[in-house]
Amino acid sequence: MKRRAGLLALCLALLTASLTACSGDDGDDTVRLRVLAGPDLTVPAPVLAELRDETGIDLRLDHRPDAETQTPDRDRYDLAWLSSDRFLRLTHKSATRGLQRTPIMTSPVVIGLKPDVARGLRARVPGARLTWADIADAAATGTVRFGMADPRHAGSGLAALVGVATAAAGTGAALRPQDVSCDRLRGFRSGQTLTADTGPALVDSYVDHQDEANALITYESDLLALNATDRLDDRLEIVRPEDGMVLADFPLLLLNPAHRTAYDKVTQWLRRDSVQRQLMRDTLRRPVNTAVTRDPRLREPVGNALFYPDRPAVVETLLADYGDPGRRTTSQVVFLLDFSGSMRGARMAALRRAFAGLSGADPSASGKFTRFYRGERLTVVRFGGRVLEEKTVTVTGPKDLTALAGTVARGGYGDATAVWSALDHGYRTAARERAADPDRSVSLVLMTDGENNAGLSYAEFVRRHKALPPGVRAAVHTYPVHFGEADARELRRAAARTGGRMVDAAGSSLSEAFKEIRGCH
Repeated sequence: MKRRAGLLALCLALLTASLTACSGDDGDDTVRLRVLAGPDLTVPAPVLAELRDETGIDLRLDHRPDAETQTPDRDRYDLAWLSSDRFLRLTHKSATRGLQRTPIMTSPVVIGLKPDVARGLRARVPGARLTWADIADAAATGTVRFGMADPRHAGSGLAALVGVATAAAGTGAALRPQDVSCDRLRGFRSGQTLTADTGPALVDSYVDHQDEANALITYESDLLALNATDRLDDRLEIVRPEDGMVLADFPLLLLNPAHRTAYDKVTQWLRRDSVQRQLMRDTLRRPVNTAVTRDPRLREPVGNALFYPDRPAVVETLLADYGDPGRRTTSQVVFLLDFSGSMRGARMAALRRAFAGLSGADPSASGKFTRFYRGERLTVVRFGGRVLEEKTVTVTGPKDLTALAGTVARGGYGDATAVWSALDHGYRTAARERAADPDRSVSLVLMTDGENNAGLSYAEFVRRHKALPPGVRAAVHTYPVHFGEADARELRRAAARTGGRMVDAAGSSLSEAFKEIRGCH
């Protein structure tokens, strides 16, 4: 009797302390496990009730908005059930190493488009199969205005970010540091008009602001569930990008090894045919049990499942570049273009083709990720022995890009090449712009096909550069494009001094050279 009373007292104490695995007497042999649950995890109450009735295991889910980004508290929880544990395994390796994990269901991150937008985009794409590049291109022009959860906090947002960045890299493999050395997603994120810290909050925000967005990027299951309600003015057409998607597999993790037996019993039960069928019906996620026939809405193949990065630095760079989606700042590029006499003819034609490509004429996937985008501030400086013309536009539509193209198309060549005077002029422009808006990202692109033979010497440019405000020197980098007979050694020196890098157009083309440095800081 004393032993029974002691056991009961121990169980009550453990429950009070929020520790969970207790078996009581008086016919109650239930094992209660405290589960850290991700914000995107939905498990219908009837499923949990059936689990308890059939296995004697009671899962107590505690939904936390930071469950997928913070180290799980093993003293407080026995299990964790997340939409994805990839971020934790990548950035909290010591805390997650060796954890038993079992996928329970899957859902890819996809795009929901209003029907008229989907029709318009599909009509422009061969085979009507849309890609992340097509979405990025449409976002850059303002055609697609989307909602997406904050990738710093939400698994769906980070998965979408990885998917778009992988498509931008064009390798089909896991992202490497060199794939994100320049930010190719600025045009894409210029189309974001709604955000939230979690997937469920994003869905609610979209429902409340359907006039502000015409697209929603989240889990396939969320979009199917939303379409099944009467909350939408227009049902969303689900687009599963042809260039691949990141899959969430909703793993159940064993945090407390003492409950391995209960964990095994739970995972085996959740992966049973009948339970997988019920989860699919109630959550609209895809079963991991291949013996289960899929709901007709889930029969569209996922296609290419994209790899998640295997290096923390890659994710850190993506998140740093993406910044705060609720607070966007203007980016500006100052193009310093050599219009000396040697640029006449074929070289000038190549320069104009490059600008046309950046303005939207390049139909390739890389062209769609590197095009000029809505909201971007662009300055073109034509120089010879002196500055010949300067034009600045903030892109709001085709008319601004036409105006910029007109500046590049005009003649008025110089009879000398003042490379360092032009670069000095670019830095004075950058200093003015950053004084007006200290948060603005400004970079300089210097294109020349000849050696400096007028204006400032390189030594004088360096002296003037050293005299710039520290914030300008540290933040404004130069990306020289080596072309023709330009002095590659001097251009590399200038790039190294200013924190940029030189791109050689001799082995490819001006178009490819400009695309290579698009988005560099």
